[in-house]
Amino acid sequence: MKLSKFKFNLPKELLADHPSKNRDEARLMIVDRKTGKFEHKVFKDLLKIFNDGDVMVINDTKVFPARLYGNKEKTGAKIEVFLLRELNRESRLWDVLVDPARKIRIGNKLYFGEDDLLVAEVIDNTTSRGRTLRFLFDGPYEDFKRTIESLGNTPLPKYIKRAPTPDDKERYQTVYAKHEGAVAAPTAGLHFSKELIKKLEIKGVNFAPITLHVGLGTFRPVEVEDLTKHKMESEQCEISQKTADIVNNAREHKKKVCIVGTTSMRAVETSVSTIGQLKPFNGWTNKFIFPPYDFSVGNCMITNFHLPESTLLMMVSAFAGYDLMMKAYKEAIKQKYRFFTYGDAMLIV
Repeated sequence: MKLSKFKFNLPKELLADHPSKNRDEARLMIVDRKTGKFEHKVFKDLLKIFNDGDVMVINDTKVFPARLYGNKEKTGAKIEVFLLRELNRESRLWDVLVDPARKIRIGNKLYFGEDDLLVAEVIDNTTSRGRTLRFLFDGPYEDFKRTIESLGNTPLPKYIKRAPTPDDKERYQTVYAKHEGAVAAPTAGLHFSKELIKKLEIKGVNFAPITLHVGLGTFRPVEVEDLTKHKMESEQCEISQKTADIVNNAREHKKKVCIVGTTSMRAVETSVSTIGQLKPFNGWTNKFIFPPYDFSVGNCMITNFHLPESTLLMMVSAFAGYDLMMKAYKEAIKQKYRFFTYGDAMLIV
């Protein structure tokens, strides 16, 4: 499968830069793989589709305020630091991206906050924009994390040109976010409200959490025409025995196993037995799913509308079938569905 097969014209005005007024009232396009038909609903209509014994596999990762703004020593030049992952808790070592990268060299000190509340030293280059920083912070780890929390900004994607608001702090996070470690939200899950989850649970729907800490690699552009040559960055992932049992039991009883989002799908497809059973897992995954691909666990999937040539579009095309997904996207553009992070949702059945 070639990269150019995933090109399409996306009108700029369909890129959502604000969430819908209420989480569960985003639009929902239902794509039926058997009939090839489309239906247009709202997200809370899931209540009419899922029943007792069905399962929703959700990603309970929690986004941390990963974007810091500071100044470079001596010159005072403004810099942006995007925290990617903590490398060493005791030494306060972090992998980051810096902008503008050409001005940030090994040995430079960077200052953040009023009265230089936080200082970091650049100790290594990792990629063209990547650096390793050591934060110079005296005090307990809890105080260090609180300082990062207070100085950090919600890491909205770059296509959203406005500054983050207090509302984004809540809305760029699923209502079930639990384990901190993501630098981007698992966006399909943003549509679930606490009320909708409660109503689904009353109907007997089980929620099975996995944790996959979403990194920026998920959104990194594919730069090779031959998709077999694209390498995904690794993301940390955990699947408990309890979740594996819930999913395997539902599969055994021929219930719906709905995978909520591409991150959840990557996680479950990483840890499958030869007979298609979900296994517990704790480690890293760099799984890249594109057509053709045989899925083992989920029989339906909730996802957002993705960008042209993205790895996310490739995965949903593998799940729905390439031709049907391209047709669905044409229909979504015609019906003016909102795309990407704060956009509308799709249910593939």
